[in-house]
Amino acid sequence: MTQTHDNTVSRKWKHLSYSERCQIAILKKEGYSNRQVAKVLGRVPQTINNEITRGTITQLKRQTQNRKVYDTYYSVYDADAGQAFYEKQRLNCGRRPKWANTDAFIDWADDKMLNEKWSPDVVVGFARKHELFDCAIIPGTTALYQWIDRGIMRTKNMDLLEKLSRKIKAVRPGHRPNKRVLGTSIEERPKEVETRETFGHWEIDTVVGNKTKSDAVLLTLAERQTRFEVILKLNGKDTESVDQAVQQLRERAGANFDQLFKTVTSDNGSEFSGLHDALQDVADVYFSHPYASWERGTSENQHKLIRRFVPKGSPISEVSENQILRIQRWMNDYPRKILGYATPHDTFVQAFKQERLVAWPIIPW
Repeated sequence: MTQTHDNTVSRKWKHLSYSERCQIAILKKEGYSNRQVAKVLGRVPQTINNEITRGTITQLKRQTQNRKVYDTYYSVYDADAGQAFYEKQRLNCGRRPKWANTDAFIDWADDKMLNEKWSPDVVVGFARKHELFDCAIIPGTTALYQWIDRGIMRTKNMDLLEKLSRKIKAVRPGHRPNKRVLGTSIEERPKEVETRETFGHWEIDTVVGNKTKSDAVLLTLAERQTRFEVILKLNGKDTESVDQAVQQLRERAGANFDQLFKTVTSDNGSEFSGLHDALQDVADVYFSHPYASWERGTSENQHKLIRRFVPKGSPISEVSENQILRIQRWMNDYPRKILGYATPHDTFVQAFKQERLVAWPIIPW
């Protein structure tokens, strides 16, 4: 027998719980009126009336009599239906999430990340700097990553190459064997180069594809202050190819070469053994310590951007000159957080102007 007299304290301004909904279903099945149910639960009668209205479902009762089938429909309160209705309504309660009012920003951000391969941080920083949208609808970088994780954006984690490739490298015990430095050590490089205070200091390196001797390689030069990138395709990873590329650069820059290139920092790869001789009359050449890639951090970070288009193991011989030019332009038009979300191209042009050239030439690349 169901208890009709209890000492339950009335819970005003509290939502019904699932256990209370189960009690309502049992009491209604036993024939209790809404007012009697309210008394048992210590609730206002109108609360019970509203709950029963929301949780009432129609059920089918099928009977067979004298070989005939009779269908009878009847209404009954169901605790699960009432709870489901309640949970659905709760989703619409409270403040609307920020992403619900930012369709324009989301569409723009998806386009930049999917088609132009921008990172979430660049998307947020560029939008804020140029005031492309109302500040109230532009999320923070962390929030944008969360929207991607929750599936709110069309962009997925697999589209964020940097996020997937970032790993913590274990420190290897011991030291690498010594290797001879090809020329003037990086330790003798002026401090102004290290601090990036002045313009015209470059890092040079190569990007390989499938590591076969017959495959082409990319020669990269990164200006340390502005992050401006120059990419040249070489027939091979050898001294002769590098020297020819440097000579081409000198011809393209003309009389402005010594103002554009003040120093060049390289690693100790054998392909750069002739670099000092190729530049000795116009620029100082310095070589980093063996197995110390962090001393040329600008080049290493730039290579990560190149790898978005030329993955490791893919033959560079199959990459056309036009593709390389598009990659170079994309990198130089890619806003950087370290530059205040300005582009390397704009920063490079501004720095070049500050060199007080009498006639500002058109940049030859």
